[in-house]
Amino acid sequence: MPQRPLKLVPQLIAILVLAVMTLVVWAAWLGWDQHRDVQPDGSETGPYEAWQVIGLVLTLLAPVYWAASRRYIAGAAFGVPVGLTVAAGYDWSDDSSGLFLVGVVMIMVGSLIVTCAATAVIASVKARSDSTRQ
Repeated sequence: MPQRPLKLVPQLIAILVLAVMTLVVWAAWLGWDQHRDVQPDGSETGPYEAWQVIGLVLTLLAPVYWAASRRYIAGAAFGVPVGLTVAAGYDWSDDSSGLFLVGVVMIMVGSLIVTCAATAVIASVKARSDSTRQ
């Protein structure tokens, strides 16, 4: 089966759409929770609970699947990391220590690795299923 070339404009639009969707999903799952919990020993945790982060990740699987299955490979691989990086940078920028940048870079690198891997798996499974149909 001949491969159709990846066109630049649809890929850029997919990146933009997924980045904006990621910002909205971040706001829905994490943006409203800015309260840190104080533990009995005086240490602080939070502001996010595990269920919020799990919900964010599971929710973002749908747009990544949509983009990867339609061969918007760049959109699937880069849209979510761009959105997460921008959202984390904005949300955490009030940290006076400056260490929030470490977290933002970790979000960027981690989400890039995970979305690239998920995109590769989804695209290859989709291509394999398309080739067996023909």
